[in-house]
Amino acid sequence: MDKSTSRVVIAFAHQSNMLNLMEEVVRQKMTGLQWIASEAWTTAIVLQTPSYMPFLAGTLGIAIRRGQIPGLMDFLLRIRPDNDRQSSQDNNLVKQFWEHVFQCKFITPGMEFEGKTKERLCTGNESLRNIGTEFLDLSNLRAEYNVYKAVYALAHALHDILQCVPGSGPFQGQSCASLQGLEPWQLVYQLQRVNFTTYFGDQVSFDESGDALPIYDVMNWMWHSDGSTEVKNVGEVNELASKIDNLNLDEDKIFWNFEPKKPPKSVCSESCPPGTRMARKKGEPVCCFDCIRCSEGEVSNKKDSTKCTSCPEEFWSNRQRDHCVPKSMEFLSYFEPLGISLTTASLSGTLLCTIVFGIFTYHRTTPVVRANNSELSFLILLSLKLCFLCSLLFIGQPRLSTCQLRQAAFGISFVLCVSCILVKTMVVLAVFKASKPGGAGSLKWFGVMQQRGTVVFLTLIQAAICTTWLISSSPTPHKNTQYYKDKIIVECVVGSTVGFGLLLGYIGLLAILSFLLAFLARNLPDNFNEAKFITFSMLVFCAVWIAFIPAYINSPGKYADAVEVFAILASSFGLLLALFGPKCYIIILKPEKNTKKAIMGRGTTRS
Repeated sequence: MDKSTSRVVIAFAHQSNMLNLMEEVVRQKMTGLQWIASEAWTTAIVLQTPSYMPFLAGTLGIAIRRGQIPGLMDFLLRIRPDNDRQSSQDNNLVKQFWEHVFQCKFITPGMEFEGKTKERLCTGNESLRNIGTEFLDLSNLRAEYNVYKAVYALAHALHDILQCVPGSGPFQGQSCASLQGLEPWQLVYQLQRVNFTTYFGDQVSFDESGDALPIYDVMNWMWHSDGSTEVKNVGEVNELASKIDNLNLDEDKIFWNFEPKKPPKSVCSESCPPGTRMARKKGEPVCCFDCIRCSEGEVSNKKDSTKCTSCPEEFWSNRQRDHCVPKSMEFLSYFEPLGISLTTASLSGTLLCTIVFGIFTYHRTTPVVRANNSELSFLILLSLKLCFLCSLLFIGQPRLSTCQLRQAAFGISFVLCVSCILVKTMVVLAVFKASKPGGAGSLKWFGVMQQRGTVVFLTLIQAAICTTWLISSSPTPHKNTQYYKDKIIVECVVGSTVGFGLLLGYIGLLAILSFLLAFLARNLPDNFNEAKFITFSMLVFCAVWIAFIPAYINSPGKYADAVEVFAILASSFGLLLALFGPKCYIIILKPEKNTKKAIMGRGTTRS
């Protein structure tokens, strides 16, 4: 006991055994223990001594229910020895009691009274009322109260037997028992059905096994400052007919024999709170354990859990690990800094295209605008505006409609733009060739209708690729729970990598072809030298998309969308500035150069 970490001792022992135990407890001075007493020594006076109370004060235990028996005091005070009645065993007991209490002797027949005796004679009229004797102490009726309840239970059973109506009795043939021929089993049968409440307010009944429903008082040993002791009732415990055990304690009345004056803690390990699990300590009792915090994705929502439970796939443990919460959804949002920046850049590009479009419309009759087919220039501006706007489809939570539309819009917009640039480059080469002797016939293959037809044809090929892709294996939104454990990546699965590869490959093919043709035409005279700007724009375009592929593959979740949006915006700004920046510079800042004479003059000088 001294080596144990437990501070509570439950002792099932007789009071004689407790005396031996307490001698050793006193010798070793084992204070600070909370004793729990069994019924055998809960009210033992012999243990309530000044030498034991420093150790046993505050003891809690159960005792047989103490009750009150109405009329018992009056009955005891009316008891008198009857000398006139023939002596009987009961009467002898009363006389013996009388002689013991009043220190006197009754004269019995055949007994010779010697005047020399010092004992006085009993008259039988002595009064018990003023005598201090345990016989009249009714303050602690426990076993007597059980006898009282037993007698009343028997009386109720006999009463029920007398009340039985023949023809509706509980026995064979609906017969009743009779007191004259009462069988023991018939009395037991009736006793099991007894149910009444005593004057003291206690319910008396029996269960199906014939056991009385138990009721006990909870006692507490109090040690007062003056050295006196008191065993006080601080509660009760009983079993109701509903099989529910009731424990009622008045905790404010309980005396604790140590500081602080609160119930002691007697545990090897404290309870494990929610969010943790118990892990047994090897080689120690089962009550000794460590509290291990649940791993990420696991929870325990009650005390002293032996294991943690994994959260469902779309849920994750909260910070306290005591319940599962829905995983956060990750996608490129309009409301995060990255999404706001890309949205701003997209709208800025769209606005810039609109401004350039307005400038070109206002100055549409000037040589700079009309040079090399102004219709294609307007079509390139329109396609670039679509490229800027289609990047917005990559921002926001992916849905089936946006997943299907984003790649198709991106692919067709860029093919429209690059095919216009390709046709413009081919026109530059054709015009230059036509300016040479014998080359006038080359222009007939690059008339307005041919230019329009080429652009439409090249764009329709991309439209066919996108349509086939959407029909055969359409991109769909997907919740990726594998990349991150604590959040869900909402992304668009391309469906068919072949379709996505054909879309990018076709754009790349047209871009490379435009770059090669423009590179060949880069040294043409200035009046036809739009080719050098096309060369630079295609160089930027190809560089961006070549860098895009490895960055896209290695970027997770929303960052893959951000990389694609960045590639769209970078290539679109590159085309816009390279193709239209020099022309806007001449139109707005150098209007004197926006004349046919100036353009032709530069061309004549160089030639």
